[in-house]
Amino acid sequence: MSEPVGLLLAAGSAKRFGSDKLLHRLPHGVPIAIQAARQLATEVASIVAVVSPGSGIARELKDEGCRIVVCEKSSEGMGASLACAARAAGKAAGYLVALADMPFVRRSSIAAVREALEKGAPLAAPFFRGRRGHPVGFGPALYAELILLGGDEGAKSVLARHEDELVKIPLGDPGVVRDIDRPEDLMPPLVV
Repeated sequence: MSEPVGLLLAAGSAKRFGSDKLLHRLPHGVPIAIQAARQLATEVASIVAVVSPGSGIARELKDEGCRIVVCEKSSEGMGASLACAARAAGKAAGYLVALADMPFVRRSSIAAVREALEKGAPLAAPFFRGRRGHPVGFGPALYAELILLGGDEGAKSVLARHEDELVKIPLGDPGVVRDIDRPEDLMPPLVV
């Protein structure tokens, strides 16, 4: 249990995108999920990527050095996928939960969450303009709760139970709240 493990959630259905968004190539030619994995890999030594059965991105994520876990219950939602990833990772010094459809998170933002965990934060998350973003960091004491998750709520129940323990990390990185659900989400954001 020397350092936090990255948990990359790549098992979503992408119904709103119209095709497999995780395979969709960004302007520089890298698929969305691969870009997210590469950003996470800059700050953690180990990544468990959870994918759905028959996933088209699994091989490419494996080629990036991710440990691939197929979640048979991924159709139940993000909570089921997160529990699957946490069980596969086993007990660790913490978990950085990242979403494969969030390729624009800066390396420095991931590092800030990892560092908060390494300093003993039980729970840590980046915030951009008051909105909680990703990756969310879970300390080792929350492992037992992560492996019991289910449904489509992700870790919202864990976050709610431990809200008073959450270390909020204010950042100037809009990437921590920018996920890709539809093709128009790939358009450059307006500067406000």
